[in-house]
Amino acid sequence: MGVGVLAVVLAAAALASIAVGSRTVPPGDVVDALVGTAPTDGDLDVLIHNRVIRTALGLVVGLAIGAAGALTQGHTRNPLADPGLLGINAGAACAVVTGVFVFGFAGPLPNTAMALVGAGVAAAAVFGLSSVTGSSPATLVLAGAGLSACLTAVSSALVLSDGATLQTWRYWNVGALAGRGDDILWATVPFVAVGLVLAFVSGRLLNVLALGDAMTVALGGRVMLIRATGIVGITLLAGAATAACGPIVFLGLVVPHVARVVTGADYRWLVPYSAMLGAVLILVCDVAGRLISRPAELQVSVVLALLGGPALIVMARRRTVASV
Repeated sequence: MGVGVLAVVLAAAALASIAVGSRTVPPGDVVDALVGTAPTDGDLDVLIHNRVIRTALGLVVGLAIGAAGALTQGHTRNPLADPGLLGINAGAACAVVTGVFVFGFAGPLPNTAMALVGAGVAAAAVFGLSSVTGSSPATLVLAGAGLSACLTAVSSALVLSDGATLQTWRYWNVGALAGRGDDILWATVPFVAVGLVLAFVSGRLLNVLALGDAMTVALGGRVMLIRATGIVGITLLAGAATAACGPIVFLGLVVPHVARVVTGADYRWLVPYSAMLGAVLILVCDVAGRLISRPAELQVSVVLALLGGPALIVMARRRTVASV
């Protein structure tokens, strides 16, 4: 029932994302345009086409970050963890900066490719460093924090030494759905699709891993393989989402806690609930950003930070931040 309700809410959020903006389009016209029965209107067709791409990208990115957030908290056993804690955001940012500074890359698609490569390399490095000392949740967090600090320092040094690199980094680092074309969307979808499959498979494995490494081994589980599967899933999901839209803060942190209110600690349900809630929240915040400063826009990462910070404080005060 919960999944059905979330599906209806998600469809409503997607419809609102297409209809609402600097120019409001009646929902009936949106539906007619989508099914191809609306009267020909060039400006309206272009507007709806751009919003459909933006909405689809928000849907894909929200699913990815929501699921990645649940996986990250499960593997690190840290209720305050999000994908950025494993160095994925820092790796993506460093790769984008390096691509512009060293190779002169420009444009959304090359930056997306570099960000995805950087996220993958950073996640592999974190898992490699932690596996040397036992691949425990604590070493994952420490390795991720240490690598993030190093990569952020490198990015800052390159950005401060070159004006063109600074401008590219500022555009990408804002975290937004606007300004991304369908080429970015189609480049992101395959990675997110594979990542979601790994995330749903990891849900059952995380339930076993939550019993502790020793108990997992006693039950016949392979701890390193489970963690490797989870890290690959997190890398594909968070890396592709970050590459496409830049860092989207707070989404991967807050959404799993909201999902736990319904699902409890069962990751078989927590991961899909987190994914769907992530898609709903990012679309709602994107629409809110268009209305707050209409006819201009407030980027979705800014709105998420404004909502996510107080929400996290409220959960902490009410002691609803569950242990993982």
